[in-house]
Amino acid sequence: MKISILLPYKENFSPIYPGAVSLFVRDTVNISKYKNKITIYGNTNFKERFKLRYNNIPLSKFRLQSKSKIYVNNFISIEKESPSELIEIHNRPNYLNELVNNLSKRNYVLYFHNDPLTMTGSKTINQRKFLLKNCFKIIFNSNWSKKRFLEGMQNKFVNSEKLLVVFQSAKKQKVNLLKKKNYITFVGKLNRSKGYDIFGSAVLKILKKYPNWKANVIGDEQRDKIIFNHKNLINYGFLKHNKVLDIYKKTSIAVVCSRWEEPFGRTSLEASSAGCAVIISNRGGLPETITNGIILKKITPQELFKSLDNLIKQVSLRRKIQKLSLKNFYLTHNYVSNKIDDYREEKLGIINRFNTIKSSENLRILHVTNFNERHNGRLFFNTGRRLNNGFIRLGHSILDFSDRDIQKYYKNYNDLSGSKHLNDKLKKTCYNFKPDLLILGHADLISEATLGELKDDYPNLKISQWFLDPLNKKGPDYERNKQRILDKSKHLEANFLTTSPDVLKFLPNNIGNYFIPNPSDKSFETLENYKKNCNMDVFFALSHGVHRGVLKTGKSDDRADFVNKLIRRTNDVKFDIYGLDKVQPIWADHYFKTISNSKMGLNLSRGEPIKYYSSDRITQIIGNGLVTLIDERTKYRDFFNENEMVFYKNLDDLSEKIIKISKDEKLRRNIGKNGKEKYLKMFNSDLVANYIIKRTLGIKDKNKYAWDKKKN
Repeated sequence: MKISILLPYKENFSPIYPGAVSLFVRDTVNISKYKNKITIYGNTNFKERFKLRYNNIPLSKFRLQSKSKIYVNNFISIEKESPSELIEIHNRPNYLNELVNNLSKRNYVLYFHNDPLTMTGSKTINQRKFLLKNCFKIIFNSNWSKKRFLEGMQNKFVNSEKLLVVFQSAKKQKVNLLKKKNYITFVGKLNRSKGYDIFGSAVLKILKKYPNWKANVIGDEQRDKIIFNHKNLINYGFLKHNKVLDIYKKTSIAVVCSRWEEPFGRTSLEASSAGCAVIISNRGGLPETITNGIILKKITPQELFKSLDNLIKQVSLRRKIQKLSLKNFYLTHNYVSNKIDDYREEKLGIINRFNTIKSSENLRILHVTNFNERHNGRLFFNTGRRLNNGFIRLGHSILDFSDRDIQKYYKNYNDLSGSKHLNDKLKKTCYNFKPDLLILGHADLISEATLGELKDDYPNLKISQWFLDPLNKKGPDYERNKQRILDKSKHLEANFLTTSPDVLKFLPNNIGNYFIPNPSDKSFETLENYKKNCNMDVFFALSHGVHRGVLKTGKSDDRADFVNKLIRRTNDVKFDIYGLDKVQPIWADHYFKTISNSKMGLNLSRGEPIKYYSSDRITQIIGNGLVTLIDERTKYRDFFNENEMVFYKNLDDLSEKIIKISKDEKLRRNIGKNGKEKYLKMFNSDLVANYIIKRTLGIKDKNKYAWDKKKN
C-alpha cells in the first residue's frame, strides 16, 4: 500500500524557511499510523529536509514550459511506475486536471490551505464541480474556507460527505503561566494585509504607556516596508519555527490582526497552544483557531490599543484567558493526524467502519420500493414491508421511499412520466437523510445516472437491489426483467434475487449476486391452519398484475390452463380458486380470511419452473400453516423434506398427492405445522434483512443462512 503526498511546487519541505503546508504535513505525517506507507513529493532547494520519507522531484532546465507543469508531469511518470492507492494534493487544485487525464484508477484527496475562490483550478463553479466529481475527499482548514468553496453551488453539494474540515494543528506546550513575561508578540508577514501597520501603531502607544512591557516582532516582508522603532520593540526578522514557539511560551499577549480573510491562521493557533492571551480580528477562519481570546470589533489601531490596554490593566482577565486557552486547546497533532487517518482508513478499508463490531448496527437505510400508498392498504402485505419489519427489528433507522406513489403523484405537463421529479426527490432525500445503505426493490424509474451521482456525492454510500420477478428464459417478460437488473448493476454492491444466481448466465461478475427466499414475517403470517378444521381442500389465486387489481379481458395465462386441467383430473376435492373464469383476484384482509379456510395451497408461478424461484405467494401459503404444493423442479427439496412441503413431478402426481392429503387429516396437519415452523425459522424477514445488509457491506457474518450454503 502506498500513499503519496504531492506538495505545491517550490514548497520548502525543510526546517529552513518552511511554509505552513510543510509544517502541517510534517506534524501530521510524523505521528500517522500510515507513516511508513507515505511518500512525500516536492521540489525543495534546501539540502536539509524534514526527516520523513521524501522524494525530491528534479526539474529539467528547459524553460519554455511551465516549471509547475513539468513538476506535475514528473510526478505522473513516477506514479505510473509505482502506483499509489491514495494521492493527497496540497493547495493546488489545478494539478488535479493533469493527474486525472493521465492516471487511471486513482483516489485523490485535495487540501485547501487558502481561499478556494482565489486559486487557479477552483475559481469557477464548473472547476469546483470537477474537483467534487474526481476527489474522494476535499479538505478545508476552516469552515470559512469550506463556505467559500460552496459559494454559488447547488444545495446538494452543501452536505456532501466529500467535504471535510480538518484544522491545522499545533503541539500543546508545557507552560508555567505564572512565569509568563510582559511580552506582546506579533508573528507573520510585516505588511498591511496582516495588519502589521495596525499592530505597530497600537503597540507603540502601549510601550509608551507601560515601559515595563516589550513587543516582539517575528517576520519579514520584501515588498511592503513598514517600519516601527522603539527601544522595547525587538524585530527578530525570520526565525526558525522552534524559536518562534519558544518566544510564544514566554509571551503574555499575542496579536493576529489581519485585514485579509485568513483561511485559518497558524500563528493564532500556536499562540493559543502556548497559553497566550490572543487578540484576533474577525476575518476568515481566524475565530476558528482559538477557543478563548479577544476578537476585535473593528480592525483599527484604536480598537487594538483598547484591547491591549484592558488585558494589561486587568491581570485577572489576562490570566483567565491564558489558562482557558491552554486548558481548552484541542487541535493537537495527534487529534488532527487521527482525523486525517480516519478518511484514509475509510478509503483503504484497513479499519473500515463496516468491518468493526458495531459496523452493521444502527444504520440509516433508505428503502426505495413500491409501498403502494395509493392502493389504500390493498397491497400492504408485500415484500418491501416484510423487509422493513426485519430492518427495524434489527435496530436500524428506516426511511420509506415509495417510488411508484411519488411518480404518480407528481406527473405534470413538464414531466409526463413523473420520473424527473422522482429522481430529483431521491437525491434531495439522500442529501437530508444521509443513508448508509440505499436498498432498491423494483425501482425501475430510478435512473442509472442518479445512482452514479449519489455514488459521486456520497462515497460511503452502499447500494443494492432485490428482485422478485421470474427470470426463466421461457417465462414471462424475460428480456425486460433481465434488463431491469442490469440497468443499475454498474453502481451496485449486490443483487438479491428470488432465483438461484447459478442458473442465470447474464449476471455481472463485478458485484455480488445472491439468492434470497421470499421472506416470511411473524407479524404477517399469523394463521395456523394446521390447528383447525378447514372447509376447502386447495386454495389458489392468480392476478394479471398486483397494481391492476382486476383481471384483464382476453388475457391468457398458462397457470389457468394448468389449474383447470388439475380440477378436472382431481375428483372429490374442493378447490377454492380466484383469478379464473371471471372470478376476480382477492387482496389484503379478504385474502387472509379466504386462505384461513383451506387445507392446502398451490404454489404455482408463471413460466417454467427454475431453481429456487417462487412468487411471494409461498410465504402466505406455508407461513399460515397450509400444506404447500410445489413443483419439484424448483429444487426446494434443498431446504424442505416430504414432511414439510409437498413436491410434485407433473399434473398426475400432483392430483394423486392432493387426493391423498385431503383424506388424511393427520398427515395434512403434520405437514402444515412442520412447514410453517421451518419456513418462519429459516426464511424469516429478520434473517433475510440481515443477509442483505451483511452481503451489501461485505461483512463477515457468523449467522448461518440455510439458503446460502456456499457462504456459511
